[in-house]
Amino acid sequence: MTITCCIEYRIDPFQRAAFADYARNWLTIIPACGGDLLGYWLPHEGTNDIALALISFESLAAYEAYRARLRTDPAGAANFRLAQDQRFIVSERRTFLEPVT
Repeated sequence: MTITCCIEYRIDPFQRAAFADYARNWLTIIPACGGDLLGYWLPHEGTNDIALALISFESLAAYEAYRARLRTDPAGAANFRLAQDQRFIVSERRTFLEPVT
């Protein structure tokens, strides 16, 4: 069974470029730590402060192992610090999805 973690970010719309840099940093970090990154999306029309990320895993246990590796990964820690220092993420929510088809 595959699960997909949908991360909904509320971002500072005036720091859109900073969030884009943050998202691009994950392109190599997430796969190295065990996630299957489907992508990051910035708002285009409508709401200007919601961005999304989709990352798939074999199971919830695989997600938990990924999170543990991510916490100890130097590049991952640096990217988390970047977000904290620049404060372009206001909040985030995670929803776990399973495929229907």
